[in-house]
Amino acid sequence: MRTKSLSCIVMAIMVMAGAQPALAVSDDEFKALREQLMLLSERLDELEQSNQALQAENARLQASREEVDVAIAHLDQATEALEEKVEEEAQADAWADRIKLKGDFRFRHEGIEVEGSDERTRQRIRARASIIAEVTDDVEVGLGFASGGDDPVSTNQTLGGGGSTKDIKLDLAYFKWNGLRDTTVIGGKFKNILHRAGKNGLLWDGDWNTEGAGVAWDNGTFFANAIGTYLESDSKKLDTEFSYGAQGGIKHKFENAKLTAGIGYYRIDTKGKGSFFGDDDDFFGNSYDPITNTYLYDYHEMEAFADIGFDLAGRPLSIFFNYVYNQKAPKNDTAYAGGFKYGSASAARSWEFGYVYQDLEADAVYGLLTDSDFGGGGTDARGHILKGGYGIAKNWKASVTYFINEIDISSDDPRDFDRLQLDLNFKY
Repeated sequence: MRTKSLSCIVMAIMVMAGAQPALAVSDDEFKALREQLMLLSERLDELEQSNQALQAENARLQASREEVDVAIAHLDQATEALEEKVEEEAQADAWADRIKLKGDFRFRHEGIEVEGSDERTRQRIRARASIIAEVTDDVEVGLGFASGGDDPVSTNQTLGGGGSTKDIKLDLAYFKWNGLRDTTVIGGKFKNILHRAGKNGLLWDGDWNTEGAGVAWDNGTFFANAIGTYLESDSKKLDTEFSYGAQGGIKHKFENAKLTAGIGYYRIDTKGKGSFFGDDDDFFGNSYDPITNTYLYDYHEMEAFADIGFDLAGRPLSIFFNYVYNQKAPKNDTAYAGGFKYGSASAARSWEFGYVYQDLEADAVYGLLTDSDFGGGGTDARGHILKGGYGIAKNWKASVTYFINEIDISSDDPRDFDRLQLDLNFKY
């Protein structure tokens, strides 16, 4: 029964009590009883008002709870959407972290003077780009493209032809595994892993990419590199050739200098085989039989090399020496190169210059893979290389290279060969 009903009943009892004949109680006792009933009625009214207020507050709280429930539901939906977005962005970031793009571009003006020939000038470009993917923590796969044609030691492209479109070729396609301690295993078409003293091209041009497999081991003090490469891998062709080589050495840090030194052996069996690139009579300075158009000798090359680097007057100075001897040639079997580089044009307003002297006899090394610029490419040349560079900005360098060479040195009448290269180099 509600509190208001109780109050009415109490009041009715009081009225009835006042109308009845006097009972066996005194007036004072009856008056006191009546006053108590009045207080009880007032208390019941207060409880009724309090109950109504509580009911109103409960209704308000119920409405607020419903609003909170709706807000929580919206918040849950927003949180789920945010979590999905964060996960998508994390996956995108992870993909971006696993994929890298790098490359370079070079614009070149070149002038060539060969004794007995007309002077030649030309404009050339070289563009290279590579995509490198981290498949797992220890496996890398790379894919690279470059300008130029099929030349294994050059990706230069001469401008002209009425503005014709230029070729883009597959330059890199390899896998690399670093799952063994201090060891890298690589296969496919990849950058040459053999150490080149002074980064000079006495044996291997800097643009030559190995086709086959290789292993590199380096524990910080000692190192060893080995490659197996195909000059021709197709068994349907008569002049199939698999070549191999290895080198090893030591790396030692002194207080103010660093030394890298080692020896190498490379075996390229070409005797009695035809040219592997170019025309049938293209042997790039090596001796050949002009009747059968085949190589006269194999190339079993012994190499010794050393690089030392230190700071001089606050700038880096590197000095190198490289020596090669072909065990299978009866003459013209030796090559050597030595030089230095001072400074580094890797930052804005920085500079560098260098010098190399090289003597490359006709059958000291396999001519197809040696420096494509020195003496016009190939072997049977000697002379000087002067280099300079200036950093215009980070990753942007201007450089000049001047070759002062003699070619056909195994003949009775060597000729002068001069080549000037002016380059703008960009990296990204």
